[in-house]
Amino acid sequence: MVMIFISILVWGFLHTLLASQKVKDRARQVLGPTGNRFYRLGYNVFAAISFLPVLALTALTPDHRLYLVPLPWSVLMVAGQVLAAGMLVVGLMQTDPWEFAGLRQLGDYKEASQLTTRGLYRVVRHPLYSAGMVIIWLLPLMTLNVLVFNLALSGYIVVGAIFEERKLRREFGQKYAEYAVFTPMFIPFLKWNKKKDPTS
Repeated sequence: MVMIFISILVWGFLHTLLASQKVKDRARQVLGPTGNRFYRLGYNVFAAISFLPVLALTALTPDHRLYLVPLPWSVLMVAGQVLAAGMLVVGLMQTDPWEFAGLRQLGDYKEASQLTTRGLYRVVRHPLYSAGMVIIWLLPLMTLNVLVFNLALSGYIVVGAIFEERKLRREFGQKYAEYAVFTPMFIPFLKWNKKKDPTS
């Protein structure tokens, strides 16, 4: 159980480190144009492959069932997961899924700074993270290992979102600050989930 938590912390640290601007700039210095073209794709592939041992550890560690939600409530929970998966797809489509995957960068494409505030991004600032949280927490079957996995991953999502917010504020400045005032971070329509208006 402790190893599951530690493995997610290590994965999250590496994931955040490789997403940092300093590491990206260093890769571009060392690799030149190749670094620009392949970094995002390589980052995604590494993140996916390095997450497999975390999943394996969670599955193979001796476990204990905490609860199993009965019918019909379990069906409603699965339906919620399906809707959240749909949110993931819609959120990606409202930005640029090919750029997100790192495939568009393989050509002569240059990253354009554009703040997405339409669609799901009008409701929350991080719809992909929100959808991911819904998916992992609406599992009808909860075990001790899954609980630890969910808690650690949720913590990483929150920390990752904070780092991403800093990056977006550097990139878009006042435009992002104004957007954040009126748009919740994760949960729609909740006042505490918004930034305080700096002018009030």
